[in-house]
Formats: sequence, structure tokens, C-alpha cells
Amino acid sequence: MDFAISERLGELQQRTRRFIAEEIIPLEMDPRQTSHGPTEEFRRELVAKARDAGLLSPHASAEFGGLGLDHREKAVIFEEAGYSMLGSVALNIFAPDEGNMHMLEAIATPGQKERWLRPLAAGETRSCFCMTEPEPGAGSDPSMLQTTALKDGDHYVINGRKWFTTGASGAAFAIIMARLEDGRATMFLADTDRPGFVVERSMETLDTCFPGGHGVVRFDDLRIPAADILGELGEGFKYAQVRLSPARLTHCMRWLGAARRAHEIATEYARRRQAFGQTLGSHEGVGFMLADNEMDMHSARLAIWHTAWVLDKGSLALHESSVAKVIAAEACWRIVDRCVQILGGQGVSRETPVARIFADMRAFRIYDGPSEVHRWSIARRVLKGIRRDY
Repeated sequence: MDFAISERLGELQQRTRRFIAEEIIPLEMDPRQTSHGPTEEFRRELVAKARDAGLLSPHASAEFGGLGLDHREKAVIFEEAGYSMLGSVALNIFAPDEGNMHMLEAIATPGQKERWLRPLAAGETRSCFCMTEPEPGAGSDPSMLQTTALKDGDHYVINGRKWFTTGASGAAFAIIMARLEDGRATMFLADTDRPGFVVERSMETLDTCFPGGHGVVRFDDLRIPAADILGELGEGFKYAQVRLSPARLTHCMRWLGAARRAHEIATEYARRRQAFGQTLGSHEGVGFMLADNEMDMHSARLAIWHTAWVLDKGSLALHESSVAKVIAAEACWRIVDRCVQILGGQGVSRETPVARIFADMRAFRIYDGPSEVHRWSIARRVLKGIRRDY
């Protein structure tokens, strides 16, 4: 593995870091940042700043206005963007849109790309990915999919209910996972203004960083033309892996940036705050927490970089992405939890961004697969003797 950063990437990293520091962090207390993410007006303002800076949608191909970064390059730039909770929104690399763009580029038809991908990559629209369902439907076990798609002439009629649909409120279109009459899972593209697409409500959750929040969505005889099937009939679960494996990794990249932000705030506080005749950082209890943070960031970054390298070699990296997701999610959570402890009262207040990072970070150990599900998957591969040699 080559850990060297090219001159081009180093320049882009520094440009992104300056952009976040000078243009985005000063906006973090803007009242348009709501409990369900930035308002649409605020999101468009942030996107316009990144567009002017030449940093919009860096993961997208040049054909769709992006910089065409590979996975290792994304690891560097996404971490810089994640340093601010608004940075990923500004660069148009937040979930679920970043993962949806990746999947549309990989499997959508040319017509579908023009209709849905191009405005999404330009930051003109938002999207959502409708997969998770209320009990007894699909959650960690996608085979429990309940939403149905029944063929009716040249259309499919979709009925069902989804929840924890990130970005549902205000999304221009949705990617919907539903099962056919024979039980095979299939993905459909649907404009959200179609009759039968209903956003029932936005859920109240710990995290507040995703535009549109997390919605409960209902499909009441939603008619979708056969031409709007995404990919091939019956291949929904396969395409989900095309999306979810790299999407898990980009979550790790962004959240590592947030964890680094919390660590740097806590470190600065430990340097200057006096207690018992010396600075906080001079006390072993605090100093060791900072040391543990450094080690956790190092291990998370190595796991991310290794999986990015595997993805760049053309593999789906299902095993590697599970490993990286658990390592990064749990390491970043430990880092931010320690930072709250170091900051004391300030750590549970809004005096610094750390309390918000703490609240937003907790969900990272659950979405895109809870740590326990990934451990189960990893263990199955270990027991079957599946391994890779590099």
C-alpha cells in the first residue's frame, strides 16, 4: 500500500481545510441549522459556497461536475469536510446523497442519470434511500422486506411503509427497495411528488446533522413506470451492496473528521485549563485520554485507508468495509466521549461543538449496520475460512 499523498491531493486537502475553517465553521451557529438538519435555504447557501470554491461533489465524475476522486482520495478530503458538521453538506457529500450518487453512476441508465443524477451532483436537489421498515419489516435483516411492487401493465404498483429514511422531507426523488410477487428485491426510482408517495412525519432523533432529518414514508398504490426500475429486476440486494459497502466507508471518513475536531478542542482546553496547580493535560488521567484518542484516530485512519485501497482495486470489499465500519465507529465514539469528559461542564453544553458532535456521533454505531451485525458477518467469514492475501 502506498500512503503517499500526491501534490495534487495535498493541495486539494489544504484548500478544503481552509474552506471549512474560513467559510463554513463561522456559520455553525446559524439558526437555520434545525433539529432536522439545515433548512433548504441554508443548504443551498452552503452548496453555493462550495461551488464557488471548486469543491462541490468531489466524489462525482467529471462528466457530472465532480472531481472524480478515487476512494483513497476521498478518505483525505471527506475527513477534512467532516471537521465541521456542516462541511459535508456544503461539499454535497453527506448521506444519503453521496451513496445514491455513487450507485446511480454505477448502474443507472443514461436517461436516468440525466434525469436524477445530474441535478443531484450539482446540488440542485436532494434524494433519499427507502429501505429500512418498521417491525416486522426489514432492518438489519434485509430479507424481511415487506414493501411490495406488483406489476400492472407498464407500471409497478408499490405499497408499504419505511422509516428512518434519511432526507425524506424535502427530497426530490427516492430510491425504493421493494419485493416483487416472487419475493425478489428490486430498486425503483420515484419522484417524491408522485401520488401515493407520502412523508408521514419526521422522527425526533439524537442526531441533527442530516438535511431533511429522518422520515417515516408511506407508499399508497404508488405507480412507477417500468422504465424507472434502477438496474435489473430482482437484483436489489446486489445493488444495495454496490451502494452500502463504499457508503459505510465514506461515513467513517466524515466522522473521523468530526472526531478530530473534538479531540483538538479538548486538547487545547487541556493545555490552558488549570486544576490542582497544573494544567489539565499534565494530569495523567487526562493526558492518557488524549494519548488514547491519538491511537484511536490512527487505527481508524489505517482501517479506512486499507478498505479504500481494496475498493480502488475493484473489489466490493464487503468484509473490509464491515471491519472498517466497526473500528471507525467505535474508535470515533470513544474519542468524542473522552473529549466530553476532558471538557467537563463545557463538554455537555453548547459552549463548544463537542456536545453536538457527541449526540450526532452516537448513531454512527447503528446506521449502515450496527456493530453487532458487522461482527456477526465478520465471524461467519472467519469460521468459513474466507480470507484475502494482499
